[in-house]
Amino acid sequence: MGLLIVCHSSMYCSSINYACAFTESKISTCSYSESLKGRICGNLKVLPCGYMANQKKQRRILMGLSGSVIKSQSGVVLAVEGETKTRVSSEEDVLRVLRSTLDPSCAFSYFKSVAELPNVVHTSDTCNYMLEILRTHGRVEDMVVVFEFMQKQIINRNLNTYITIFKALYIRSGIRQAPFALERMRKAGFVLNAYSYNGLIYLILQSGFCWEALKVYKRAVSEGIKPSLKTYSALMVALGKRRDTETVMNLLVEMESLGVRPNIYTFTICIRVLGRAGKFDEAYKIFKRMDNEGCGPDVITYTVLLDALCNAGRLDKAKALFAKMKASSHKPDRVTYITLLDKLSDRGDLYAVKKIWSEMEADGYAPDVVTFTILADALCKSGNVDEAFDMLDIMKKQGISPNLHTYNTLVCGLLRENRLDEALKLFNTMEALGVVPTAYTYILFIDYYGKSGDSGKAIEMFEKMKTRGIVPNIVASNASLYGLAEHGKLQEAKDIFNGLKNSGLTPDSVTYNIMMRCYSKVGRVDEAIKLLSEMVRKECEPDVIIVNTLIDMLYKSDRVNEAWQMFCRMKSMKLTPTVVTYNTLLAGLGKEGQVKRAIEVFESMSGHGCPPNTITFNTIMDCLCKNDEVGLALEWLCKMTAMNCFPDVLTYNTIIYGLIKENRVDEAFWFFHQMRKSLSPDHVTLCTLLPGMVKDGRIGDAFKIAKNYVHQVGVLLDGPFWEDLMGGILLEAEIDNAILFAESLVSDRICLDDSILIPVIRVLCKCKKACDAHTLFAKFTKTLGIKPTLEAYNCLIEGLIRGQDADKAWDLFKEMKKVGCAPDVFTYNLLLDSYGKSGKISELFELYEEMSCRGCKPNTITYNIVISNLVKSNNLDKAMDLYYDLVSGDFSPSPFTYGPLIDGLMKSGRLEEAMRFFEEMVDYGCQPNCAIFNILINGFGKTGDVETACMLFRRMVKEGIRPDLKSYTILVDCLCLAGKVDDALHYFEELKQTGLTPDSVSYNLMINGLGKSRRVEEALSLYNEMRGRAITPDLYTYNSLILNLGIVGMVEQAGKMYEELQLRGLEPDVFTYNALIRVYSMSGNQDCAYAIYKKMMVGGCSPNMGTFAQLPNQT
Repeated sequence: MGLLIVCHSSMYCSSINYACAFTESKISTCSYSESLKGRICGNLKVLPCGYMANQKKQRRILMGLSGSVIKSQSGVVLAVEGETKTRVSSEEDVLRVLRSTLDPSCAFSYFKSVAELPNVVHTSDTCNYMLEILRTHGRVEDMVVVFEFMQKQIINRNLNTYITIFKALYIRSGIRQAPFALERMRKAGFVLNAYSYNGLIYLILQSGFCWEALKVYKRAVSEGIKPSLKTYSALMVALGKRRDTETVMNLLVEMESLGVRPNIYTFTICIRVLGRAGKFDEAYKIFKRMDNEGCGPDVITYTVLLDALCNAGRLDKAKALFAKMKASSHKPDRVTYITLLDKLSDRGDLYAVKKIWSEMEADGYAPDVVTFTILADALCKSGNVDEAFDMLDIMKKQGISPNLHTYNTLVCGLLRENRLDEALKLFNTMEALGVVPTAYTYILFIDYYGKSGDSGKAIEMFEKMKTRGIVPNIVASNASLYGLAEHGKLQEAKDIFNGLKNSGLTPDSVTYNIMMRCYSKVGRVDEAIKLLSEMVRKECEPDVIIVNTLIDMLYKSDRVNEAWQMFCRMKSMKLTPTVVTYNTLLAGLGKEGQVKRAIEVFESMSGHGCPPNTITFNTIMDCLCKNDEVGLALEWLCKMTAMNCFPDVLTYNTIIYGLIKENRVDEAFWFFHQMRKSLSPDHVTLCTLLPGMVKDGRIGDAFKIAKNYVHQVGVLLDGPFWEDLMGGILLEAEIDNAILFAESLVSDRICLDDSILIPVIRVLCKCKKACDAHTLFAKFTKTLGIKPTLEAYNCLIEGLIRGQDADKAWDLFKEMKKVGCAPDVFTYNLLLDSYGKSGKISELFELYEEMSCRGCKPNTITYNIVISNLVKSNNLDKAMDLYYDLVSGDFSPSPFTYGPLIDGLMKSGRLEEAMRFFEEMVDYGCQPNCAIFNILINGFGKTGDVETACMLFRRMVKEGIRPDLKSYTILVDCLCLAGKVDDALHYFEELKQTGLTPDSVSYNLMINGLGKSRRVEEALSLYNEMRGRAITPDLYTYNSLILNLGIVGMVEQAGKMYEELQLRGLEPDVFTYNALIRVYSMSGNQDCAYAIYKKMMVGGCSPNMGTFAQLPNQT
């Protein structure tokens, strides 16, 4: 052994690094730090067993040594012969030298010398450190050497190994990029062996990137590498969690084709995956195959299959398998019993739970706290909560202490029975019993409050949990979100959703699905879709029910293409369309009239593993019948039974509807009788068939059907049925035929109340035939003996008032009091409103007094009518006095109370009082609605305070109140008036993005605003857009365009607008003519200006002051 001592006084005051390596009897050049600045280190002296070298001459001298050089703690560099026992005994020694070496060549030489030692010292850490040094200096070829060494010596290639290599090859985004990186690695010389591929796949799976791991697996196979059984198992488990049964089963086939024999664990994984996906026939095939393959199922396999069967509700098969298991050599263990008891408890099968319990005890497994808790849960789910509490005494007698889960189970049972007080009492005593409630305990209450509609209490419990120092988990957040989502409280839901993200919690699939449901409930489909994209990006599994809802919402919003795009996205989201998905699409296609495409979708269902059901057939037949394809619908009716679907009442109702629609009354009548052979007609059947028969003049046949239906056993015919029937008849048949049919029913005593008369009165009043309704009312009540109810009186009084026949209404009011039919608050409200609209305020108060004297208590509507009419009659202060008198009592004001008051204050310039009224609404339990905000926005906007108007608009949105078309229209108008056209345009575009459809008023305001700002090109663009949306421009549109086009000198275009409005059949008014006169006057065309004036006069349109102001040469 040779020892080289490097000794010089200057060395101990310099920051020098030593790393000399001896390989093949050569000594490499010594590296040193820049701090020496080229300083001469003096002579190198070698002990007798070595030689001397002079660094000054910078020459290499052959040495009779083979070993390595290290620096000792005393500053001495030791060269140790490779043949003898080395001082390099651990990875720490190697890392210490590597870290103290700046020159990558010396570090690499040292690394290789250690690698040649007989006892391998290198580990993942030393190799990774060497790789990092080489990466820093861009020495990729040497990195390949290190990686090959790691493969050869079977040194674990961990995540850091691959990340370092990826960085060297300029690949970012971590291990997820492995499928892409492998190709670049191969080109650089990194060739992975089977061990590396298996390890890499496992690393990728550990990082949660299943599909990327699968791509690496496929590459390995394509390179002729056979993955290990462990790799296949890991891939199957990961894919199984994502319910990708197809890929799992393909892996099973592939591994066998490559000669990798599945073991019990592999088969058990397949059974678990298939069972969770509901593919039990395939799971059973695997189960039976195991014996044939010589690796029969073990206890775990049986338990897995039992679990899957119970989860799917196939309890009979689960019990049969359990019996088979007991008869085999694989006896159930405690885990099997617990699994079966737990699943049977979840299904509420108390009898089976008790039976398995007895068998468990007979097999020698004594009940413990887990099994007792399961039994208590089963008792709670079967409604035996008190018996579940008895379990506590039994447990204590057997020396078993109830745990947290036991108490949570009992709390859950009490809440399920709506025994909230008892649940709270148990909750409050848990700590005294030595059990501290956890997040789950609070979640039970949060969930209960949320599903009971008390989202306020749910949030209160959520906050209480946080104050107790319990950090809310994702389940608690989800439970809190549920109640808010169900009631459409979007802002509160968003606060919790954002809060959980800010607190470091990651939303899961449930969180996203709840939030999307919340967005869907308030009609914010775009936000829901955006959230869905975020959810998929973060690899959370969407819920097929939510996707179905989104498809339905998109269809209902006329966003058909997006609905189909969502359907197409389901495959990439690993969601299988259900029959509900297809039924939703078919219903949408039916509404669009796309019969051919609907048939194509229907025929594709079976091919996609989703056979149609009766609802599907009903949907497609509804589509056909509503699109005049009744003949084709009849063909589909014949196909139903061939596809194992059977017609129900809805099927026949759909066909009858189609036939009646085409006036094929005889065939509809025949189908009705065919239906009666196997099914009982329902209300819909009669309401579909009879209107067509009455319309066709077959009043006698319609009467017989109605009569038979009345005598049908078990059918209860109430007032609403007769109202619905007569309503349908009145829509289809002539009113005279409808009256004849009604008279026949009353004359034969089939219908004995006025429910058949009320729809006729409503229709006559709606058609402005209130006098005819009054005559018919007299006939039915005085001749045919029908006793009128309060509803009939109110209906006719309302019709007479609206028909401007108040005298008859007052006569009827007197008559009803005379015959003993006491007017109710609705009656009085009708007459009070009539007085108010007529300006008869004193009479209004007289009637109001009578109402109180007769014991008819005014309601909120009554007070609102009085307050509104006081405001309209310029008695604002009296209205306010009445309001304050009312709120000092038990009156609960509504937005309709505040609306007139706030509007009156705004119009009177009393803005501060209006805002005070607005702010105090909540104090009186009245939440502002969209109409209230609209009044305020309009009031402030019209006074020029658009900042406050915009602030109120934003506040409305923040408080979860969806702005309506009027909200946007008011804001656009106010901003345009204030000259803030860009802001107005922003809100106009937002209006369209929210799913609202602009009307002619909103377009006109925006067009006029742009025109006044001399942005006529944009105004014309909006005008074309307006027509493209099938919104007909009105006179205001043309007047605005003519005026503003003329102002900017576009005289010809202004003239074309005038011609166009005439072609549309619109009659020009004084403003049209004034605009044209101004156009021609400003352009210097006086003759045309006076020609327009003359045309105006000849057309009988009277000029105003503006007309004369526009005419040229007024002097």
